[in-house]
Amino acid sequence: MKPHRLCMTHHLVLAYDLHKKMEIYRPHKAYPVELAQFHSADYVEFLHRITPDTQHLFSNELARYNLEEDCPVFENLFEFCQIYAGGTIDAARRLNNQLCDIAINWAGGLHHAKKCEASGFCYINDLVLGILELLKYHARVLYIDIDVHHGDGVEEAFYFTDRVMTVSFHKFGDKFFPGTGDVKVILNSLLFIAAKCFSREREGKYYAINVPLKDGIDDTSFTRLFKIIISKVVEMYQPGAIVLQCGADSLAGDRLGCFNLSIDGHAECVKIVKKFNLPLLVTGGGGYTKENVARCWTVETGVLLDTELPNGMLRLSSLDVFHYVNVMLIAASVYLLDIEISWLIDFKGLWLVLHCVWENLNSKSYLSTIKMQVLENLRSIQHAPGVQMQEVPPDFYIPDFDEDEQNPDERMDQHTQDKQIQRDDEYYDGDNDNDHNMDM
Repeated sequence: MKPHRLCMTHHLVLAYDLHKKMEIYRPHKAYPVELAQFHSADYVEFLHRITPDTQHLFSNELARYNLEEDCPVFENLFEFCQIYAGGTIDAARRLNNQLCDIAINWAGGLHHAKKCEASGFCYINDLVLGILELLKYHARVLYIDIDVHHGDGVEEAFYFTDRVMTVSFHKFGDKFFPGTGDVKVILNSLLFIAAKCFSREREGKYYAINVPLKDGIDDTSFTRLFKIIISKVVEMYQPGAIVLQCGADSLAGDRLGCFNLSIDGHAECVKIVKKFNLPLLVTGGGGYTKENVARCWTVETGVLLDTELPNGMLRLSSLDVFHYVNVMLIAASVYLLDIEISWLIDFKGLWLVLHCVWENLNSKSYLSTIKMQVLENLRSIQHAPGVQMQEVPPDFYIPDFDEDEQNPDERMDQHTQDKQIQRDDEYYDGDNDNDHNMDM
């Protein structure tokens, strides 16, 4: 989950000139009050003040908020959360104000974070915050998740409402993180919560759809199941907007994943969703073989722009591209027994990468059973549930940064100084952030 994979994606997008077909915006850093629209104020406050140097003083809080093991404390943790969450919030706001049809935040998609704790490399759940923004203008929002891991944090956040339908395609198993997401779970609530909130339980029943899959699912099986289920969901639920989490750990060769999806198969899901012509917010997510992540999200940026990319690298705009992207898009792939051999192009010539191909344990009968169970659950929901009219809550006021208000006698640390430097080649050739027609 290191940001390096985002740098690689960024530079591939620039190298293919895809940024020239979009409007690109630098998002604001989400304020604590914005993060607290979902997360508890004490949890947000703790993220704000914890640092690697002081964490030894907060052992009880670290355990309480799960900032251990797969959610370590690192330098500038809170700023990192502010940036990726701010991107998803701003993307939702631009969709709400009809300033774009599709908005992309590849840095977002951290779907495991809970109201009061971090989980699975996720500290702030930007997806929940983005959906809450969309709900200000849309009666119903559809959330779709194609990460190899179950989107438990988003599903849990909308336990008791029919205004958000969550659909997660994922590997399911007791020993596979997070261990949730069975097809039989039509309402994601613990029994004791449901017992206390029975009336609210009824509202959320059948609006959490899980598609649990086994190791080794391939493009054909995955995309067929995806198209059937999502088409039926859109028909029945009639969402006003869609949020699509494109976790790339469902690709073949991922370090943590166990599916056999190709980049084309993964991108086919994006094509299917795009064809509904609904306001669409697209985010990243997991992905632990970073070269594959960058290639996948670059191809999917092209899909959202109706731009087909050639396999090889057409040209390199700067040496920075080679610095961050030492391997480019797949030029050719062949299969040899159970080993996929991918030929990768870079400056130096040909590279060979060997991936183990998982045996596909998803039989036709198993997939048919899953499909029938999901469709049966869909028949139980209220067709396009309504919502009472109410005043739209205003967006939070975001104060502008005024350099004149800085104290010239106050020494800034190096990190603060670096943040004020704008690289000439960061996004564009001109001088204006908004010179360029889709958000990223």
